[in-house]
Amino acid sequence: MIIEAIRKINPSAEVTVRGDDINTCEIDWLNGTTPISKADIEAKMNEMANEPEQSQYAQQWRNAYPEIGDQLDMLWHTMDKDNELQHKYYDFYQTIKKVKVAHPKK
Repeated sequence: MIIEAIRKINPSAEVTVRGDDINTCEIDWLNGTTPISKADIEAKMNEMANEPEQSQYAQQWRNAYPEIGDQLDMLWHTMDKDNELQHKYYDFYQTIKKVKVAHPKK
């Protein structure tokens, strides 16, 4: 995971790593690769460790919401029933209303 973290920080890094523990490993920076501090590598490793959890949460969060078109349709119907909202969001309301009038559901 150490090399993966290094490559996330610097994709073109040329490096060899001996050991699996960031605190005790030996890192050789090759062909002029700028060294990255162990603290920065460790921070990236911690970030990477949380990525699956974060991406799973994000996916669940996205899947919990209706499709964007359905969300916009809900907004439209709410506004269509409320004169105050129609005036407050006049441009949005009128733009959508023109489309709905021009292309009514059959």
